[in-house]
Amino acid sequence: MANQPTVVGRGLGGELRELRQARKLALRRVAIRLGWQPSKLSRMETGIQGIHVEDVASLLVIYGVTGNERKRLLGMAERSAESGWWELIGGLSDESRTLIRLEAEATTIVNWEPLLVPGLLQIPDYAKTVMRGCGIPEDEAQARVAARLGRQAVLSRAEPPRLHALLDEAVLRRVVGDRQVMARQLRHLVAAAERPQVTLRVVPLAVGAHTGLDGSFALLDFPRNRSVVYLDHKLSGLFLEEGPQVAYFRGEADRLAGVALSPAESARLVAQVATEHERE
Repeated sequence: MANQPTVVGRGLGGELRELRQARKLALRRVAIRLGWQPSKLSRMETGIQGIHVEDVASLLVIYGVTGNERKRLLGMAERSAESGWWELIGGLSDESRTLIRLEAEATTIVNWEPLLVPGLLQIPDYAKTVMRGCGIPEDEAQARVAARLGRQAVLSRAEPPRLHALLDEAVLRRVVGDRQVMARQLRHLVAAAERPQVTLRVVPLAVGAHTGLDGSFALLDFPRNRSVVYLDHKLSGLFLEEGPQVAYFRGEADRLAGVALSPAESARLVAQVATEHERE
């Protein structure tokens, strides 16, 4: 995908580019001062090339960055050389790895799901059943489940992202696994919705046809970088970050919220359907 390198190049490279541009320094001029090829600095800023601590230190001298800001950026450079836990797990696509990175950086995540419980809120048995139902080989399925559960750690951080989970009532009623699994999964949703950073809203079946029936999406916002929309498909994922694209999906999220039950009404419905699964 043409836009993926820009998405993958989040974080330190983007901040270095912003520092240079804020000082109105041409990329070529900075590279020449450091004895670099301009392509090296370009690759660093776009995230295509790894970034070394000593290179960042040199750039910060030119940009006049000192004190705590210098310390923070050098710390980012040190961490950028470390493999995340997801890099050690096989069976994950490049898009999945990128999504995990983005979720770790996001301050707000809006996730619409018309068919399944959002991955950030799935319990292990539910996730395993989804993998089996999709025909994923057992060894690969185990890796994907491990990654999915690992992603959920972002919600337990000291400063977690705000998660706005929007889902169709059909998600609650589709039996994934068996009714005991579904009951546990829905009880987990109710408990998650009690967290201050998690908002759960359900679009009831009574709404009928609505704008979200044509697929799921996740909208991620960041403190410094542009917002990103992630679309998940069977064979690949797609990241969108152009302004009009993001605005379109933000509008879609607003329209879905406009027909969804309130958080309190949604929690009551989820608990009610969990009880129905338990009884049946």
